[in-house]
Amino acid sequence: MTLQGWTLILVFVAILVGLAKPMGLWLFALYEGRRTPLHVVLGPIERGFYRLGGVDPAAEMGWRRYAIHMLLFQLALLLFTYAVLRLQGVLPMNPRGLAGLGADGAMNVAISFTTNTNWQWYSGEVALSHLSQMLGLTIHNFLSAATGIAVAFALFRGFARRETGTVGNFWADMTRVTLYLLVPICLVYALYLIASGVPQTFLGSIDATTLEGAKQTIALGPVASQEAIKMLGTNGGGFFNANSAHPFENPSALTNLVQMLSIFVIGVGLTWTFGKAVGNPRQGWAILAAMMILFLAGVGVTYWQEAAGNPLIHQLGTAGGNLEGKEVRFGVAASALFSVVTTAASCGAVNAMHDSFTALGGMIPLFNMQLGEIVVGGVGAGIYGFLLYALLAVFVAGLMVGRTPEYVGKKIEGREVKLAVLAIAVLPLCILGFTALATVLPQGLAGPLNKGPHGFSEILYAFSSATANNGSAFAGLTAGTPFYNGLLGVAMWIGRFFVIVPVLAIAGSLAAKKYTPATAGSFPTTGALWIGLLVGIILIVGGLTFLPSLALGPVADHLAMIHGQLF
Repeated sequence: MTLQGWTLILVFVAILVGLAKPMGLWLFALYEGRRTPLHVVLGPIERGFYRLGGVDPAAEMGWRRYAIHMLLFQLALLLFTYAVLRLQGVLPMNPRGLAGLGADGAMNVAISFTTNTNWQWYSGEVALSHLSQMLGLTIHNFLSAATGIAVAFALFRGFARRETGTVGNFWADMTRVTLYLLVPICLVYALYLIASGVPQTFLGSIDATTLEGAKQTIALGPVASQEAIKMLGTNGGGFFNANSAHPFENPSALTNLVQMLSIFVIGVGLTWTFGKAVGNPRQGWAILAAMMILFLAGVGVTYWQEAAGNPLIHQLGTAGGNLEGKEVRFGVAASALFSVVTTAASCGAVNAMHDSFTALGGMIPLFNMQLGEIVVGGVGAGIYGFLLYALLAVFVAGLMVGRTPEYVGKKIEGREVKLAVLAIAVLPLCILGFTALATVLPQGLAGPLNKGPHGFSEILYAFSSATANNGSAFAGLTAGTPFYNGLLGVAMWIGRFFVIVPVLAIAGSLAAKKYTPATAGSFPTTGALWIGLLVGIILIVGGLTFLPSLALGPVADHLAMIHGQLF
C-alpha cells in the first residue's frame, strides 16, 4: 500500500460526501414535484408525455396500484427488448450484419437490463448491433434506474406521510426522474466522455495497421451515450467486453475517477433526500456515515490484499502487488477502489478482472453483493435496501429497551418487520439455493474454468451478482449456456422484484400510520450508537448467512494459497 493509493481513496470519499447535499437537494425537488430551473425547457415535454399516456400526475396511488403499474411497465419493456434482440439480424443499424440472439440468450439479456443488472454472457462488440445497444439496452439503463429511484421516493413518502393511503404516482415519479435528472446529467457526461476520447459514432469498425504491419479491426459505435448512463444509473453493462478497462470506455485516470464518483453520487444524494423528507437531515447523515464505514472497511481489506500480492509469486523472486488482470494505466489502488465501488453499488462495471484478484481481495466485492449492495447501493435500490436493515435494527433496539420500536416518527410493528425480513431473506435463499443447485448438476459444474474453491467462488459470485442485480462476474465461468442463462435470469428477476414489492408494501403500511413524537424513552437514531448498531446488524446478518459459503470459497482459496496448494 502507498500514500498515493490512500490519497486517491480519501479524495474520492471527500468529493463524494461533498456532493451528497447538492445532489440530495435536486432529488428532493423531484421527490416533492417542485419546479426546477429545467422546467422552463423541459416542462412542455413532461406535460406532453402525460397527455400522450393519459396520465394525471396529481392522481395519487396506493402501494398496490403503484406496484402493479410498475410491474406491468417492466414486463412490457422486457418483451420489447426480447423482440429487438431476437430480430436484430433483420433490423437496421447493424453495420456488421450480426444475427439475432438465441431464445435463452435474448431472454437473459432482456431480464438483465430490465432489472438494472446488466449481466452480460456475451461480448458486446461482437454480439449486438448499434440498434440493439441503443434501443434495446440503453433505454433500460435510464428506465430501470428511474424505477429504483421512484420506489425509493414511495418509501420516503411512507415514512413522511401521516394517516394516508397513497405513496405517490409511479408515472410522475418515473417521468420526472428521467427527464430532469438522468437525461440532463448524462447529456453533459457523454459530452465530457467524447472530449476525453470515448467514441460516439454509427460506424461499425475501422481497420488499423499495427507496428508489426498486421491488420487489426477495431470495433466502434455509440459508446459515450451508453457509458454515461451505465455509470450514473449503476447499470454496468459494457459496450465492449473489457468494460471500463477498455480505453474506449475509460481512457484516463481522470475519467476513471469521474466514473467511480458517478456510480455513487445519486446513492449518497438519496440519503440526504431521505433525511430532508422525514424532516431531520441528521437521519440521512447517519445512514451515509454507516454506509461509509462499511465502504472504507471493504476498500481497506481489498487494497491491503491486492497490494500484498501472491506469496507464491513472491517465492519465484517477483515482488510487488497483484497486477494480474489489472489495467496498468490504473494500477492496484485504483483497481481495488473501483472493484469495491462497483459492488457496493448495483453497478457491475469493472476496470479489472475480479477473477484475478487475490482470494480475500475478491471476497470483499462478493460480500458486498451478498449484503444486497446496500453499501451506498444502486440508484434507489441502495437506500430502500438499507432502510430494510434500519427497520430490523430498530426492532432489535426495541427488544433491548422493552418498548415498541420507532423510527423517524413511525411505530415499527409486526407487519413492517415481517415484510422487511421477507425482502432481506430473498437474497440468501436465491443466492445459496441456486449456487447449491449449480454445484451438484452436470450443467452447472461444466461452467467454472477453475477447480477447487476458486471454481466454487466463480459459481457463487455469479448468483450473488445476478440476485443482487450487480452484473459483474468472476469471468472464469462460462455462463452463456441454456442452464446458466435460464437460472441466472430467474435469479435476477427474483432479486429485483421480490424485494421491491415488499418495500412498496412497507411504504403503504407506514403511510397509513400516525406520527409518533419522540420521547425521552425513544431510541435515538442519529448518533454514534445508532450508526454502530446499524453496521453491526448488517455484518451479523450477512456474516451468519453467508460465512459458510465464503469459507468454502474465498477463505479456503486463501488458505490453500498461503500453504502453496495449487489447483
